[in-house]
Amino acid sequence: MSSLSRELVFLILQFLDEEKFKESVHKVEQESGFFFNMRHFEEMVTNGDWDEVEKYLSGFTKVDDNRYSMKIFFEIRKQKYLEALDKKDRAKAVEILVKDLKVFSAFNEDLFKEITQLLTLENFRDNEQLSKYGDTKSARGIMLVELKKLIEANPLFRDKLTFPNLKNSRLRTLINQSLNWQHQLCKNPKPNPDIKTLFVDHSCGQSQPNGAHAPSPVTHPLMGAVPKAAGFPPLAAHGPFQPATAPLPASLAGWMTTPSGVPHPSSSAGPMGFTAPNNPAPLKRPRTPPANNSAVDYQTADSEHVLKRSRTFGMSNEVNNLPVNIHPVGYAAQIHGQSSNSSDDLPKSVVMTLSQGSVVKSMDFHPVQQILLLVGTNTGEIMLWELASRDRLALRNFKIWDIGTCSMPLQASMTSDYTASINRVIWSPDGTLFGVAYSKHIVHIYSYHSGDDVRNHLEIEAHSGSVNDLAFSYPNKQLSVVTCGEDRAIKVWDAVTGTKQYTFEGHEAPVYSVCTHHKENIQFIFSTATDGKIKAWLYDNLGSRVDYDAPGHSSTTMAYSADGTRLFSCGTNKEGESFLVEWNEGEGVVKRTYHGLGKRSVGVVQFDTTKNRFLAAGDECMIKFWDMDNVNLLTTTDADGGLPASPCMRFNKEGILLAISTNDNGIKILANTDGIRLLRTVESRSFDVSRVGSAAVVKAPTLGTFGVPTPGGSSNVDRPAPMSSIAAMNGDNRSLVDAKPRIADESADKSRIWKLTEINEPSQCRSLRLPDTLPAMKVSRLMYTNSGLAILALSANAVHKLWKWQRNDRNLTGKATASVAPQLWQPSSGILMTNDIRDTNPEDAVPCFALSKNDSYVMSASGGKISLFNMMTFKTMTTFMPPPPAATFLAFHPRDNNIIAIGMDDSSIQIYNVRVDEVKTKLKGHQKRITGLAFSTVLNVLVSSGADSQLCVWNTDGWENQTSKYLQMPSGRTPTPLADTRVQFHQDQIHLLAVHETQIALYEATKLECLKQWVPREATGPITYATYSCDSQSIYVSFEDGSVGVLTATALRLRCRINPTSYLPTNSSLRVHPLVITAHPSEPSQFALGLSDGGVYILEPLEAEGKWGTSPPHENGAGLSTASGATNSDQPQR
Repeated sequence: MSSLSRELVFLILQFLDEEKFKESVHKVEQESGFFFNMRHFEEMVTNGDWDEVEKYLSGFTKVDDNRYSMKIFFEIRKQKYLEALDKKDRAKAVEILVKDLKVFSAFNEDLFKEITQLLTLENFRDNEQLSKYGDTKSARGIMLVELKKLIEANPLFRDKLTFPNLKNSRLRTLINQSLNWQHQLCKNPKPNPDIKTLFVDHSCGQSQPNGAHAPSPVTHPLMGAVPKAAGFPPLAAHGPFQPATAPLPASLAGWMTTPSGVPHPSSSAGPMGFTAPNNPAPLKRPRTPPANNSAVDYQTADSEHVLKRSRTFGMSNEVNNLPVNIHPVGYAAQIHGQSSNSSDDLPKSVVMTLSQGSVVKSMDFHPVQQILLLVGTNTGEIMLWELASRDRLALRNFKIWDIGTCSMPLQASMTSDYTASINRVIWSPDGTLFGVAYSKHIVHIYSYHSGDDVRNHLEIEAHSGSVNDLAFSYPNKQLSVVTCGEDRAIKVWDAVTGTKQYTFEGHEAPVYSVCTHHKENIQFIFSTATDGKIKAWLYDNLGSRVDYDAPGHSSTTMAYSADGTRLFSCGTNKEGESFLVEWNEGEGVVKRTYHGLGKRSVGVVQFDTTKNRFLAAGDECMIKFWDMDNVNLLTTTDADGGLPASPCMRFNKEGILLAISTNDNGIKILANTDGIRLLRTVESRSFDVSRVGSAAVVKAPTLGTFGVPTPGGSSNVDRPAPMSSIAAMNGDNRSLVDAKPRIADESADKSRIWKLTEINEPSQCRSLRLPDTLPAMKVSRLMYTNSGLAILALSANAVHKLWKWQRNDRNLTGKATASVAPQLWQPSSGILMTNDIRDTNPEDAVPCFALSKNDSYVMSASGGKISLFNMMTFKTMTTFMPPPPAATFLAFHPRDNNIIAIGMDDSSIQIYNVRVDEVKTKLKGHQKRITGLAFSTVLNVLVSSGADSQLCVWNTDGWENQTSKYLQMPSGRTPTPLADTRVQFHQDQIHLLAVHETQIALYEATKLECLKQWVPREATGPITYATYSCDSQSIYVSFEDGSVGVLTATALRLRCRINPTSYLPTNSSLRVHPLVITAHPSEPSQFALGLSDGGVYILEPLEAEGKWGTSPPHENGAGLSTASGATNSDQPQR
């Protein structure tokens, strides 16, 4: 086959793939033998479709082609044979042996005999070579790794593993170019060729099947005289926008488009046609059709040489002869026509996932600092995220700032239900303010200064009922806030004082959205209502200027392209039909209707525009993209799955990042290559935050009267911005390190100023991800063995994993270390320590385990019975205590391994004697499940903690309750229901560490007197776990944002912050964070993390450092730190 024929096959493969003919794609791959689709091969192997696997391979190689091929087929057939044996299907195993494996006996008869002997064993794992064979899934995974190596080494697969780098829809483009050339060769080319078939060449002759239709000349009265249409016209030909009762003023013509001397006729409902050419011009380049000639568009085109087809919905000849500057998308005037509609520039790679905690309703990127994302949720939460560091900079919950000034209906509604959902969050054009529209009457305006410095600015009771949308505008060169609501009104407010400036009334249904814009010096507002009406308003009191119908009478949002020249809308009607269209403002008609939206959308489809080139909409659990100049779908992405039916979405200003809401109340950030580069650049920048004040890092524009916050909000203006501040990213190259620090005595010796240690790079610490061949599931529990020679993890699927270090030249002690990789250990039997899970879902259970002092036994539970395992053989010694209630925490008595304290999900604690299989006593004092237990041998007490945030002290002699106390919740922090509280004794066995998602607290155990409390900054997210170091001098704290803090154990001062960039891979597209943390029993500076993706990491400081940072200077005074004081302890000290 010639090279061109080979390339044609690749074009056909691309076409079939774009058209979703998946089976045909793989059939052509196999029959042509040109491209081996490794992803398809992996899927078949993982699913165990062995016949399909061999059939696909047969297109590329045969068993006896070479030694690589023989090994590939042998591994596949051996796996199929072992799986039959594992299922005890001996008949199937014999069939595989005779039909599939017999062929290999000619090459290695001894091996074939050994395989045959497996039939005689009750369990083939009794064969020494197969003793480590796990379950089917893990075995397939291990084999797949080997197969991929063999395929890549096999010379028969050379040059067949990579698909050529083609632009999108390359075959369509070639057809497009051919049709255009055929049209050029016509003797009398006509302006509107009607392409009906590709089976014969195009000709403009009347007798040809690919002939041309002349446009039907039609004339219409002026728009102002058109009577209102009785109903909504067909989508193929939208009728005119319905006029207002008064004629359009001259100013409106200038507002809607550049005025001309030609009256504005309305559009006809005639057929789609080509724009009539003005002056034919000769061919300028041998390979490019004339720019003013009609061109054929076969669905999509990605070449700059391919002309775009003008889709004027039945425009009259009079309209077609308008001046070029207002011509509706004629090619000669098309400023967007030169851009390729390749999807390469679109952000489609998932680079991170943010955990939001509640349903995302609205998002907006900062207009200047383009990695700042503002988010509003259905619970009224506002969050500000800095994407490079994944820091949550600020969090605000819904709260009426001054309830006394609110109307009685609002006060009454707050009495019965003090919650509100967010309908819209949006930044002002310069990013110094942002607005929030709530589902109850209220609009909040915040001022933003830098970092986490967000201040209350204005509270406006804007509408009666829900405030559905909000926008900023500049009428009279003064910043204003435009709102709309359930009360059918649009209102304009002064953004400085909150004074109401205008009220626009005229809608007959709740106003759904507003879109503010300007043309030259004319400012105006589009408003849309839930009945599908669109109105336009100037900033006066003369009523609406136009009255349009949205396609399908849908609830619609409108948006302009970034350059302000093109107007689009997207909406969904009550029947679930969605419409994405481009408007001709000047004519009040739909210019384009984009294809590809679902016919039964759930909720109102959201959309956005970017780069003056692309449209995107969230529909059918994916993001769909269009080139603005082409009505057909350009591409789609499901962002690796997990999206709701109609996801919320937003581009950043440059269109290189895209935020999308997820089903599990999170946000996925997608990026293109520029976006990935931006995030990495900002993430890698570091500078001395102790020497840079926030004003030096990000200098906010002058706010005038905005600078005076209302009494409802205050902030520490000297607080430095986060490490990944945005100044340098935005081209601000001022010397940051030369900025003067804000220190009371600047003449002081700066070398004496203590500085928080920040670990940002892998080179700043030692870290090791432990090797793992078992299925990856999130780590629920983690601990070192008491000897420090191994680490034990319990995964969410109820399986235990044990890593052991070997004593060798690189590790003389044999203890756990980040410098040498351990072995994922299993006994020769190959069995796994797996907990009883009964009928429960392991993901819903509360896993727990405890290790005996001599490391011989582990007791464990994952929602089912409690199991006692032998740590040497992994065998289950016994099971006991079937639920309900289920065990949620386990602790061995420090003096007697036969006595176990068992916390239950019914809030009780059972003291159980394993030897006699008897519950000695039940302790009751909590209201929710038990989440922590700790014994003190000095005080002879057991301290328990529960999801009720309560601590209880029990005397171990008679098991009486000595005292109880609830944690002191920091002001402004609302814990999640059933949040775990964990307890651990200090080395002195007198002081107690209490860990909650909102705080770290130190107690004197006998009286439960709180000595110190530390509250993290909101940006890190909740605390996920914390533990003392083995010498009790430090406390290791893990956070939901992936970072780890190292606190001094006495004063609870943060001395080191370890950011996730220092130990997690930079190419991870998942949002990964530690769920558990455990400290080495004899190395004070070593700890291990169990992650949400199933990984286990060991972290140690550099050998040259020896420890994590330096201790801060002692604080003056003593006693309990307040919440605000504790928050300050999480800031760099100066």
